[in-house]
Amino acid sequence: MDKSSNFGDNCDVRYHLSPSMDHSVSETPPFSRLSGDSFGYCRVWTSSDASNSNFSDTLDDSSYASEPSPLPSPSPSRWRDVKPGLSRLGMKLRKQSVDDKLDDNDLLDSGELEMMKERFAKLLLGEDMSGGGKGVSTAVTISNAITNLYATVFGQSLKLEPLKPEKKAMWKREMKVLLSVCDYIQEFAPTAQYLEDGTIVEMMKSRPRSDIYINLPALQKLDTMLIEILDSFEDTEFWYAENISASSPRLRAASFRKIVPRKDEKWWLPVPCVLPGGLSEKSRKHLAEKRDCANQIHKAAMAINSNILAEIDIPETYIDDLPKSGRGSLGDTIYHYMYTADKFLPDRLLDCLKISSEHEALDLADRVESSMYTWRRKACISHSKSSWKEVKDLMDDTDWKDKNYILADRAEALLFSLKQRYPELSQTSLDTCKIQYNRDVGKAVLESYSRVLEGLAFNIVAWIEDVLCADKSMTNREV
Repeated sequence: MDKSSNFGDNCDVRYHLSPSMDHSVSETPPFSRLSGDSFGYCRVWTSSDASNSNFSDTLDDSSYASEPSPLPSPSPSRWRDVKPGLSRLGMKLRKQSVDDKLDDNDLLDSGELEMMKERFAKLLLGEDMSGGGKGVSTAVTISNAITNLYATVFGQSLKLEPLKPEKKAMWKREMKVLLSVCDYIQEFAPTAQYLEDGTIVEMMKSRPRSDIYINLPALQKLDTMLIEILDSFEDTEFWYAENISASSPRLRAASFRKIVPRKDEKWWLPVPCVLPGGLSEKSRKHLAEKRDCANQIHKAAMAINSNILAEIDIPETYIDDLPKSGRGSLGDTIYHYMYTADKFLPDRLLDCLKISSEHEALDLADRVESSMYTWRRKACISHSKSSWKEVKDLMDDTDWKDKNYILADRAEALLFSLKQRYPELSQTSLDTCKIQYNRDVGKAVLESYSRVLEGLAFNIVAWIEDVLCADKSMTNREV
């Protein structure tokens, strides 16, 4: 994977969204939806708690490269299915290509390789090492593993500073293992083969599935760029101090450090401090460039994540739990405006609702989305015909006359406007349900990888904004 050495100067993040796939790959079946003691499927990672990791042990200065804890042996029947994959994994970890050379920190000794094999076996067995078949699906297990690995490596990172070398090595090494499963998700495509006599014949050739082929290299590039952004803040003109309440006497005692107390809603974050007079113009320019670059990365990762989620099938359990009435789910006020307005303006409706918090916005998004699918289902039931000609006639003539179709279309427009107004909105109930019941390993890897990169990019932008805000406050004080 190529590294971008000057992405700060010209950071035009280009990415392509994967097309909808008709190909299906059989995955190893049965993550249950993450409970309160695990990590939720939110777009932005804000918690600093890196506990309960199913794949990566919590890393600190004293525990790195420790011996693996003994794991119970799986049953022989299930181990036979896992062993060939582990052999290929061991060969893959030792392989070094010309384009992707490993650093000294990435080289694995025999002990670390065996530990990675044991952990990978746990993934393949759905976190059920007893062999009793009670494990969750491989897709959910790998999605959990990527989420928890991110929490272990970046969960304690609350400052603009380079990652510790051991954490960086851990992230690269274990992500390499988790992403290696995508090498075996293939599809057949026709290719032209030229014979010796000049005859052209068509042959089926295996290649990586299109969504993986397009999105995975893009995500790896975004990953590298985010790590490089953090590495660029090694020598800085600002530093961090613990958050001190504005009424604390310690603030007056430490006033020579020019600490600007943080607002209560971010009490857990360290406070950025700058010298009297503020930052230099060079430092401000550097921060602005990295903020813009991280913001582009955040948008790219969010777009990939949204597209992958849209490609995952809606689980039957979500359809079964839909409300019987969309009007009852949304409420009379919203329903009346959506149904009676001659020209529906979703932005005007959002202005009238006066949403005060993202929690209210997320609740509204869940209700609008469930109502939308309720009306769509009713429209399909009322228009179900046996003749394809009659179905086409209904699509042409009666779609815009049907109340359920109109309401479903306006609910979709309202949901789109709501997500545009609150771009950092957490994933809806439908999104989390899709992740929970997804059985496609490739989509699980792409979704979880893009989600954690989206969270890291958002955090970097927020940290840079905090430093620039502290610089502005200090400059205003001097004036």
